[in-house]
Amino acid sequence: MQEQATINEARAQLKFARISARKVKIVADLVRGKKVDEALAIMKFTPKASSPILEKLLKSAIANAENNHDMSHEKLYISEIYANQGPTLKRIRPAAKGSAVRIRKRTTHITIVLRECED
Repeated sequence: MQEQATINEARAQLKFARISARKVKIVADLVRGKKVDEALAIMKFTPKASSPILEKLLKSAIANAENNHDMSHEKLYISEIYANQGPTLKRIRPAAKGSAVRIRKRTTHITIVLRECED
């Protein structure tokens, strides 16, 4: 039997965020692979709706890494960040001639995984 090397990683998840996955993926693509301090700066100054949500989630992942996994803040980087589509809330809006228009309020499941650099 081969022994697997344990990869130390910290993660944080946000489920059912009331924003579409498409909007979240724009900012997620900007910070993927970056060091956490650089990623926080990018999120702080990116004028997108998902930036404050991702910033809060990243801070949570950093706290998980430091407190639960004894990882060093300076060595942390974002190894994975992804936004999957959650369930869609379907609502109806009245329209002309007695018809109705469907409104889709989309939700997202966001996950951030942090690892330490081997420097």
